Amino acid sequence: MEKMIQLQRKIAPELVEQIEDRYNILKHIQHAQPIGRRALSALLKLSERVVRSDVEFLKDAGLIDFSAVGMRITKDGQRVLTELADYVGALHGLAVLEELLEDALGLSRVVVVPGDSEKDPAVFSELGRTAARILTESLEDNMIVAVSGGSTMADLAGKVNQSFDGITVVPSRGGLGEQVHYQANLVAAVLAAKLGGTYRLLHAADNLSDEALEAVLASDQSIAAVVNLMKRADILVHGIGRADTMAKRRELPSEVIDVIAKECVGETLGHYFNMDGECKYVTNSVGLRLNDLEQIGKVIAVAGGRAKAEAILSVVRARRQDILILDEAAAQTIQSII
Repeated sequence: MEKMIQLQRKIAPELVEQIEDRYNILKHIQHAQPIGRRALSALLKLSERVVRSDVEFLKDAGLIDFSAVGMRITKDGQRVLTELADYVGALHGLAVLEELLEDALGLSRVVVVPGDSEKDPAVFSELGRTAARILTESLEDNMIVAVSGGSTMADLAGKVNQSFDGITVVPSRGGLGEQVHYQANLVAAVLAAKLGGTYRLLHAADNLSDEALEAVLASDQSIAAVVNLMKRADILVHGIGRADTMAKRRELPSEVIDVIAKECVGETLGHYFNMDGECKYVTNSVGLRLNDLEQIGKVIAVAGGRAKAEAILSVVRARRQDILILDEAAAQTIQSII
């Protein structure tokens, strides 16, 4: 494919540009559907005339449908969009970037999604869709899946479209004081429904004292049973956050937030890390701990955005991860750091 793209750039550079433009239009229609031409033009920051020409072509090709409420992508359009992702990735040199990061970070697989999810909601949506696809590729019947909370995991859960027999989904941690649809319990329930499986919820708060944590685990057998399932998970899929952002979201004491802001850059599963992957602080919460990752079958991390590059790097350096899914902006920033 790389050789073909080089030839296309020499002989028909306008064709390469047109393919990428139409891929971008399909991607944004998929994200915002149903959407009208005027709204799509505003989203893409292109003139209506340019958009009209391309969407008419895509309609004639059977890749999108028009209706009174706007444009939608068809099944053929979805298939083409998925296939085009590899082509566009090659255009951006993402295969080379993926290999570089795999070698530098000691990961079995790195998947880079074109674009910047901080600037383009369609890229954020594609990040979730890619993670959902890789998760289902890794699944087999009768597996246990642990999932963290957060906006990326919520988006992933909503995009799963394949069911399995005997799947059990559990949250990876206890409650987190943020919007309810981003909490791990709800993400686990949505993911279980999408996979055709069952779920077990964890009704325990974050930031417990040591004494309260011990009392909860000793007195509530249902919580202990869920924790046991987490630690036997075949797959853990989790997000990565900036340390300062997550410390504030968890409403940690102000003096702790100050320390984390000075010393840490990344967070996952309630653990806060510096750039070298050293854990500097852990919240008291029922759920998976860093040491538990060694017992889990496969660990999949998903994150995007240039601002999260240091956070991603710190978490990957901290403890074993198997698959890292991120966007182009984060991947390029990590490359420049390492």
